[in-house]
Formats: sequence, structure tokens, C-alpha cells
Amino acid sequence: MTRDSFQSPPRDPGRQPGAGTGLSGLPRWLAAAFHRLVQWTSPHAALLITLAAGLLPALLLTVGSAELYEAVSESDGVARLDHPVLEAAQALRSPALDGAVTAFTNLAGTVGMPVLALAATAVMTVRWRSWTPVLLVVCAAAGSLLMTVAGKDLVGRARPSLADAVPPFEHSPSFPSGHTLNSVVIAGVVTYLVVLHLRSTLARILTVALAAVFAGAVGLSRVYLGHHWLTDVLVAWTLGLAWLAVVITAHRLLHSARAAEPHAGRQPSKGGAEPDAGP
Repeated sequence: MTRDSFQSPPRDPGRQPGAGTGLSGLPRWLAAAFHRLVQWTSPHAALLITLAAGLLPALLLTVGSAELYEAVSESDGVARLDHPVLEAAQALRSPALDGAVTAFTNLAGTVGMPVLALAATAVMTVRWRSWTPVLLVVCAAAGSLLMTVAGKDLVGRARPSLADAVPPFEHSPSFPSGHTLNSVVIAGVVTYLVVLHLRSTLARILTVALAAVFAGAVGLSRVYLGHHWLTDVLVAWTLGLAWLAVVITAHRLLHSARAAEPHAGRQPSKGGAEPDAGP
């Protein structure tokens, strides 16, 4: 297995790498800083350092979300939707639907999501002969977990009453929804990596739509089961997308750095696009 054999996006032959906003549509100064970091270390080391640096603003956003939640809850605001939405969910419940939704939400739980992430990562790593999926998925999951723990510890919000919830019951703090945040991040990063290898626009759209529906359904399932308030899910969606943006940006910087490397002697891949240069 090579250390990395990712396919780069098609290049414009008339455009020089790093010009303007760079090959990856990133600010030139950001791409240049990453290129310098690659020269000092290695591509994968630069990727890890960038993700670690990006985790700081993500955690600060989590803290800010906690402060915003407290301000909103004190004046009701969006929190006024929590009880009506929970009551509407209770009206839809039935034994069969409760069982189906519980089985589905477990896919994003502490057992289901790691299994899905491990399986997807193993397939991508072997099929593409690349260690990048391992690095991105592991770092994305670690960041998501840290944000979840930080949010729960900072707010300590109680979940809906057990009388309003569907068993099995959960007892950890409610804000934000860890199932929702993790599903956005893991499904998002896997979808991003898969889309890089899809040639059909329709296939890309369907893949992104499927991931969005999955993450959205996980969040709604938490409200339906009475395990979280609606505001817990709304914040989790926002935080998950923010961290996902950091992870994707870090990987685009890696692409930009490799696009600036000499391409002499490299052969096009079977699909017609150039593979990334190995570290």
C-alpha cells in the first residue's frame, strides 16, 4: 500500500498551481502557509498539525454555543419550540415505530457509529491504497467527541423527563446531541472522500443527499424518542458542520500542496485524473 494515492481534482492546464486562490479555491496565504509546513515536516504531519490547530476554534465555537444557549433559554427564544415539538413527536409514537426509530438511531450510537466508520474507512483505505481516510476519519471523530464532551460538561442540561422518553433511557447531559453531532461529522467526511472519486454529477448529488438525509434523520430520531430537546439537535447540526468544514479545508490544503509539486514522470490513473504525489 502506498502512503497516499488519492486522485486530485481535474486541473486547468492554463492555471499555475498556487495562483490566485490556489488550486483548491483556498486563500493564497493559507495555501502558502500549509506548503511551508509541508516543507518543514511532511504532508501527513502537516495535515495533522492543521487539524489540531483547527480544533481550537471548533472548541471555542462549542463554548460560544453553550453561552448562546444559556442566553436563549433564559429568554425562551428557540427553546420555546422544545416542548411543543416533543409533544408532537409523542403523538406520532407507536410500538412498531418506536422500535424502528430506536434501531435506526443506534446506528449513530457509541457502538453503531464506530463500526460504520471503521468499515467505511477500511474499504476506502484498501481500495484507494491510501492512509488519508484513516487520518481524516480518526481526527474528525476525535474532534467530534471532544466537542460533545465539552458541550455537555459546560451546559449540563437535563434531558426530557423519562416519562416522556422511549426506553432504553439515557442519563448523560442533553446538550448537545452527541448522536447528531457525530453523524454529521462521520457521514460528512466519508461522503466527502467518496465524492472525490465519483465522476458522475448525479452520483455526487445523490451521495451528498443520502448523507444529509441520514444526519438529519438521526437528529430528528433523538427528538422523536424523547432523548434530546430540539435545541440540542439544532446546535449539534451546526457544530458538526463547522468541524466538518475544518476537516475538509485541511484536506484541500493537502491537495493544494501536492498540486504544487512537480508532476514529471507521473502517469494518469485509470479514471483519467492524476493521482496525488506520495509524501
